[in-house]
Amino acid sequence: MEKQENERWLLLIHQIPPKPSYLRVKIWRRLQKLGAVAIKNAVYALPQSDQTREDFQWILREVIEGGGDGTLCEARLVDGITDDQVEELFHAARAADYRQIADDARRLARTLPAKGKLREERRPQLEVEITRLKKRLDEVVAIDFFGAPGREAAAGLVSDIEMRLCGSKSSRASSEDATRIRQDLLGKTWVTRKGIHVDRMATAWVVRRFVDPDAKFKFVPAKGYIPLADEVRFDMFEAEFTHEADCCSMEVLLARTGIRDPGLVRISEIVHDIDLKDAKFQREETTGIARLIDGIAMSHKDDDVRLGRAAAIFDDLYENFRRKLGVGSRK
Repeated sequence: MEKQENERWLLLIHQIPPKPSYLRVKIWRRLQKLGAVAIKNAVYALPQSDQTREDFQWILREVIEGGGDGTLCEARLVDGITDDQVEELFHAARAADYRQIADDARRLARTLPAKGKLREERRPQLEVEITRLKKRLDEVVAIDFFGAPGREAAAGLVSDIEMRLCGSKSSRASSEDATRIRQDLLGKTWVTRKGIHVDRMATAWVVRRFVDPDAKFKFVPAKGYIPLADEVRFDMFEAEFTHEADCCSMEVLLARTGIRDPGLVRISEIVHDIDLKDAKFQREETTGIARLIDGIAMSHKDDDVRLGRAAAIFDDLYENFRRKLGVGSRK
């Protein structure tokens, strides 16, 4: 029988025995993690896709192995609850998640100093807390199937805390200073060391896409170069934009220029871990991006070619984050 185009839902109908009692809690938590919503007692829905089908199949297996029973159905709603009402259930669930993340972010933000530098003894715990918040936000975005309200607000609050933490280490500029800095950077030639790798690739990509689309780049020996009047150095000795504290050059550039984009923050975390090798952020994309960057460096000696190849990777990675988070520039 040919599949109906509007069979857009998967329904998991299950029965769980009263004992062992932990099984019911375990299955409920698994359903919550997948973003499933209950449309009836013991009937859970997800939008149909290969991934959601596989997710429900695993849960169904757990139910049966635990002594329960269940059925997985493709569904087209005909009468009673409507598609719009089911979507609204998803909206409500994810909006509640975003509100909780936003509330937690505001509470954390209130612990940061309004002015002056953060006491270094407080930094480790704050970084643990913001990492936990970011992980939770990414988990919710992954199961936000219909673009629930509140995502942009939550992402913006989390991103602002990230930038404030990094900015306290890397002389983050005020909004007025950041605007002036970006204006002063227009028309400059950006200078860095030959043999560019991940931090220099990423920083140059940010410059050309978000700071000055007409920026020119010059690749010079690591030592002994004297810059000209219209040149700005990055990721090299005595550069205007280079590592500060434990921030990589890309993080410093974002902080100084006041660019607060959640997608760029996530890319900077990947770049940070590849460049500094400290596993600070542990994003799941890091290993794959590291292999791609290594492949570019191994295949191409010319730095302009390396930059072009890396820019294509960062463009696509940024678009992925931008769409998931629902924020950011389309430049």
